[in-house]
Amino acid sequence: MTVQQRQWRLIYDCPSAGARNMAADVALLESVGAGLSVPVLRLYAWSPPCLSLGYGQRVSDADRGRLTALGWGIVRRPTGGRAILHTDELTYSVALPADHPLAAGSVVESYRRLSAALMAALDRLGAAPRAEPKQTDDTHPEGPVCFEVPSHYEITVGGRKLVGSAQVRRSGGLLQHGSLPLTGDLARICDGLAYDSEAEREASRQMVHQRALTLAEALGQAVSWDAAAQTVCAGFEQALLVALQPSEYTAAERARAQALEAEYADEVWTARR
Repeated sequence: MTVQQRQWRLIYDCPSAGARNMAADVALLESVGAGLSVPVLRLYAWSPPCLSLGYGQRVSDADRGRLTALGWGIVRRPTGGRAILHTDELTYSVALPADHPLAAGSVVESYRRLSAALMAALDRLGAAPRAEPKQTDDTHPEGPVCFEVPSHYEITVGGRKLVGSAQVRRSGGLLQHGSLPLTGDLARICDGLAYDSEAEREASRQMVHQRALTLAEALGQAVSWDAAAQTVCAGFEQALLVALQPSEYTAAERARAQALEAEYADEVWTARR
């Protein structure tokens, strides 16, 4: 990487609703892709809790009545993958221009490079993480929950998934965002999904418990959002040799995010599949 490619913006964002969070990520992707910004690392949280569906996931996987009763939002991501319940977590997003060295090659190759930054952060916390190619397992069919199944170079601890990430390439750039659950019961997501029976819901809860864990479970102690965010920043700087400069949204990025927020909040977008 050139010296210029090593200069990144860092945005610490306030907790926001699902539509606003997805709109902000895409606004930054477009800004970076158009050459109006250097790469960006954005760290954020969600309020209220929100179920996010992958770009191509069926909206029928969600139980809208249950989500309303629980006070949880719903949003469809611009990236692929399966459902995630965003609560009690640190979310990261990275926006890179398409010609950046970290974006070179396939999705799997760029996943591996960006995973190194998250691995470095978790190493600093003492979590003993691993990130390896996905192993095919035909004995366990994949369900609607992201944290049931590790993908290529997503991060596990003790064989259980800790970080769920997804990526999209468009608008001249690459956007990768992901969820690092800090505390709580990851199987809560099953309360907002649609199942044919309560027995099937309970089986899914058990599967999530077996296959995924929170940072608090991995470490045996809770880590605050601020402490996790600081460590993630250190991991990016250490592993990727980048310099993070605290930043705010530009006026153009803020205006674009506001326009996109209406699209991501629209039922037409949410129910597109």
